[in-house]
Amino acid sequence: MSNSDPKARQRPGPWPPAPESSTMPSSSWAKRTGFRPKFSGETNASDSGQLVAVPQPPPPPQPASQPKPREPETQPHPRPQPQPQPQPQAQPDLEAGRTRAAVNGVSDNKDHTVKKRRDSDGPPAKGSGPNGQAQSGPTDHARRPTARSGEVVDVLPNDDDGFVGRPTHMKYELRDTPGLVPIGLYGFQHYISILGSLILIPLVIVPAMGGTYEDTSNVVSTVLFVSGVTTLLHTTFGSRLPLIQGPSFVYLAPALAIINSSEFQGLNANKFKHIMKELQGAIIIGSAFQTILGYSGLMSVLVRSINPVVVSPTIAAVGLSFYSYGFPLVGSCLEIGAVQILLVIIFSLYLRKISVFGHRIFLIYAVPLGLAITWATAFLLTEAGVYSYKGCDVNVPASNIISDHCRQHLSRMKHCRVDTSHALRSSPWFRFPYPLQWGTPVFHWKMALVMCVVSIIASVDSVGSYHASSLLVASRPPTPGVLSRGIGLEGLSSVLAGLWGTGTGSTTLTENVHTIAVTKMGSRRAVELGACVLIVLSLIGKVGGFLASIPEVMVAALLCFMWAMLTALGLSNLRYSEAGSSRNIIIVGLSLFFSLSIPAYFQQYGISPNSNLSVPSYFQPYIVASHGPFRSNYGGVNYILNTLLSFHMVIAFLVAVILDNTVPGSQQERGVYVWSEPDAARREPAVTKDYELPFRVGRVFRWVKWVGL
Repeated sequence: MSNSDPKARQRPGPWPPAPESSTMPSSSWAKRTGFRPKFSGETNASDSGQLVAVPQPPPPPQPASQPKPREPETQPHPRPQPQPQPQPQAQPDLEAGRTRAAVNGVSDNKDHTVKKRRDSDGPPAKGSGPNGQAQSGPTDHARRPTARSGEVVDVLPNDDDGFVGRPTHMKYELRDTPGLVPIGLYGFQHYISILGSLILIPLVIVPAMGGTYEDTSNVVSTVLFVSGVTTLLHTTFGSRLPLIQGPSFVYLAPALAIINSSEFQGLNANKFKHIMKELQGAIIIGSAFQTILGYSGLMSVLVRSINPVVVSPTIAAVGLSFYSYGFPLVGSCLEIGAVQILLVIIFSLYLRKISVFGHRIFLIYAVPLGLAITWATAFLLTEAGVYSYKGCDVNVPASNIISDHCRQHLSRMKHCRVDTSHALRSSPWFRFPYPLQWGTPVFHWKMALVMCVVSIIASVDSVGSYHASSLLVASRPPTPGVLSRGIGLEGLSSVLAGLWGTGTGSTTLTENVHTIAVTKMGSRRAVELGACVLIVLSLIGKVGGFLASIPEVMVAALLCFMWAMLTALGLSNLRYSEAGSSRNIIIVGLSLFFSLSIPAYFQQYGISPNSNLSVPSYFQPYIVASHGPFRSNYGGVNYILNTLLSFHMVIAFLVAVILDNTVPGSQQERGVYVWSEPDAARREPAVTKDYELPFRVGRVFRWVKWVGL
């Protein structure tokens, strides 16, 4: 009959037939009908790898050549026919990345698929698994330029600092090479913003070892050199993420424990070189253990037990463990130290949204700006004679001062004046740091075993940094093989640090994640260019001398901020899990409490209230090996147990890893890190280019799991 002929009579409906062309987007039915769901079928991978639904932006206006179907006249609300769920279509964002996750970054992933990440280098995944795991599928090459033009804004708002979720407005991502000038500028601000983490540790440990101003200058130059070399190695043959390598605060407490060992208390002549050689030997052995841990593939097995609930209290305990050093030393010159802390707080919090030429200079340069202003103020006060007292000389040793008036003001003159350091005058213009510059390392098995345990904590720290930074700048999280490769190379980097004599191991700095999120710069080339500049600066002895002349009270004030930031960065890993879960709250609470209480028991054991110790009060927690509760007939065993159990980070790690892996909990609740599958990663060119080793090294050693993807 004529009325049954579809060409003669075509009944419109809300669900038009599927498009004939297979290349038409599967969601085009919504564009033609104007259907706007409250939540689309597309989802984004949150930071934790869980999947959350995001609102779909309004569809663009249809061209005039495509008529819009009429709404049915007889059925104002027709019942939709069962249709297969449309394939997820990637909506271009400002940098072709994932948007902000839902509350707590967690959602059930049973009823949602993962939004595709657009990449112009090849076909991205048809969908993504948890945490951005790659799968195969078609792509649309025209999306990337649209995303960079900024025509589409974020669907859900990001944090002001872009820290909590993956910022969709990153200026440069992992493989972006915008040009020499932009790379140089962004690389410079990247290193300047993280400068405090690079130089502050030598300013603490060298004076504690009895080193002179010249020794401090040489160690600072060596740290800059080793940091530049190891950063280049890591971005080329390690995880290949834009992560700066340097002296980590994880190694600071073990270094102070070795420095304050009882066998070194009676040393006078060449005390600095003797203790440095002991540190070198311990670091080399511990780093060799970390190298084996990574390159043997054992890290891929160990990482199954390392989850956000473990990483969070462990890293937080590293920052909390130095409370006895921070403000007690700031109080030695309160008008300088307190101003330094207040300036950094004002710049990083109250003025963080002020932008100059598109850059949040106060947020990015909070530490160097605060240091420069405070240093200039202290210089003016010193030149004005505020800290000068008649008949008193700050360069005269305290034992030779007879006048009670001078003895009373000696501490104030020593800590408040800025002309007490001779590091800048005594340092040469050119100096090349070379291996074994302090002498042949000395190896003791008890100190080496302590460093082996510390290298595991450093690896746990790096696991969290790899995961968080990959969600910021890369197409997918790394595979377990890439993670093991990065840990193995960090071990080799720490071996180099031990040979050159930096006093600590060289590992991924935790502050990298905050710096990348704040500067919006994730280009690997920018970090590599900055590392080359760092190597050049290390050869100029006056640079090391200038940095070594920072007054001690300002160093303590900056460390107060850096350690507080480190604690916050550790706790921020909880955003990958269900932070409101009673299970996680109890585990993290117990880990943090016992990480403070148990070391306090070891540190106070056997010390009488009126005892006169030979070390300053802020170093007393690190002499526990001489008076701890373990007092067996084996002195080496006593040293290891008393020392390790006095470290806050070790206790936090042990409590968290045991509870998290024995207390029942779903993967969604625990926020288990999910890494990219090797087979799926090899099928996606974007992931391959992010993590594959250069110079065809990965192809030669493809049979070794920890080398390739």
